[in-house]
Amino acid sequence: MVRAAFLSALNAPLTVEDIELPEPGPGQVRVRLAAAGVCRSDLSLSNGTLRQPVPAVLGHEGAGTVVAVGEGVGHVAPGDPVVLNWAPACGSCHFCGLGEPWLCANSGAAATTPYARLASDGGDLYPGLGTAAFAEETVVAAGAVLPLPDGVPLVDAALLGCAMLTGYGAVHHAAAIRTGETLAVFGIGGVGLAVLQSARIAGAARIIAVDASAAKEELARAAGATDFLVAGEGTAKEIRGLTGGYGTDAAIECVGRADTIRAAWSSTRRGGRTTVVGIGGQDQKVTFTALEIFYFGRTLSGCVYGNCDPVKDLPVLAEHIRAGRLDLSGMVTDRIGLDGISTAFEAMTAGRGGRTLVVF
Repeated sequence: MVRAAFLSALNAPLTVEDIELPEPGPGQVRVRLAAAGVCRSDLSLSNGTLRQPVPAVLGHEGAGTVVAVGEGVGHVAPGDPVVLNWAPACGSCHFCGLGEPWLCANSGAAATTPYARLASDGGDLYPGLGTAAFAEETVVAAGAVLPLPDGVPLVDAALLGCAMLTGYGAVHHAAAIRTGETLAVFGIGGVGLAVLQSARIAGAARIIAVDASAAKEELARAAGATDFLVAGEGTAKEIRGLTGGYGTDAAIECVGRADTIRAAWSSTRRGGRTTVVGIGGQDQKVTFTALEIFYFGRTLSGCVYGNCDPVKDLPVLAEHIRAGRLDLSGMVTDRIGLDGISTAFEAMTAGRGGRTLVVF
């Protein structure tokens, strides 16, 4: 029996209850969580923007220690520190065959199969994004755990499971930021802070952070922003004013709203690149004219999980952490217990703070 924060129905508040976890079966791993990040994707799962069967235990950004392994699991053993991987690639679908594991057609399969039971009534529970990290312990598929490289603090390592992989990949893979380029970053939450740090590592010459909250300026500058703007109707014009009238070489949008996607697009120069990381709802419609698409020659692309292969990218991130180039703890603005998740969701909805970390 372990404690977990579960979602009883869409748009319902998360409540903390006891759940019953099974022992790991063949190809499964049981993990005792050290920490779990509260990500905007969890909010999208709770309100139906992203599909998730309910009732469910949410949470997908986590790190912990292996408690037990099922038959056939050889890459981790009890006692090993691990990072959860909410999108384990199957290695055999069409997209994996193309070398694009972040688009794996089967990575979300675990989320649709009950994995535990509610202690109070024995009802089935589904694992949010296949990982169910808002719990003291979880049982996941073997592919959903990655050995934690040496030299990375276990609690802070939770951020590697989503925010840091996504932000790093958005810069180095999706947007492919090059040394000396200019970049605008829209939305300075957990992923936005990871983008800022990663852009600094990539050698961007000017990094303009944009957020609706002026209170995030200090966080943004500490992460690597050279400039900070409070979002408004004139944001794109302000960015062009900071870049000689041209606009930035690239923009990365971490919010998932039509207005910020449009502003990011309008902030880039002719031939510039806009990468959308934020997850928006189907009601968010972005419009462009046919003439501007031709005239500006810009590109607009989506980005899933930073276009990362976590197996390959996690060791790279660990090396940056050991060398002091990446600061995980600096992204965390609140550390809470499991009972504080509902408050963390409210703060995230209001756009306050960076990353909140549930520490077990």
